[in-house]
Amino acid sequence: MITSKMAGMLNAQLNKEYYSSYSYLAMAAYCADQSFEGFANWFRVQSQEEYMHALKFYDYIQNQQARVELKAIQAPAVEFASVCDAATQALKQEQSVTKSIYEIYALADEERDYATKNFLNWFVAEQVEEEASAQLLVDKLQMIGESRGSLLYLDKEAKKRTLAE
Repeated sequence: MITSKMAGMLNAQLNKEYYSSYSYLAMAAYCADQSFEGFANWFRVQSQEEYMHALKFYDYIQNQQARVELKAIQAPAVEFASVCDAATQALKQEQSVTKSIYEIYALADEERDYATKNFLNWFVAEQVEEEASAQLLVDKLQMIGESRGSLLYLDKEAKKRTLAE
């Protein structure tokens, strides 16, 4: 069993994961509205990943005999200056999620909650991948700048992304 403080932090993270999923879906919609089907796909796949992360927290909280507390999800940004702006916001979001997971991990360490630390180890490793993926997208978009041909090529490449699990 986990402490009520840990349950609160895990529930907060569960809701952050749902917000991330919702936010990425908004980014996908923005890209689709701009006729960038590939980037829309990239963000939609990311939305699905975040939703699966939320379910992992949901299941863990329940498996620890704690109560799942679903809160209202804040409306995400829906307008961006460009695809690069959306990707930059995605990177910031991933960095925020990483920080939050580290805070939960620190509490688990403090409480000697080995089960939660073990559960979070997957997320610690996942966040390295998530941040690297978002950073690579930002780097490539910044590299090509306003080059429409390069942007369309990168859009075509982004369309190949699939949900991995």
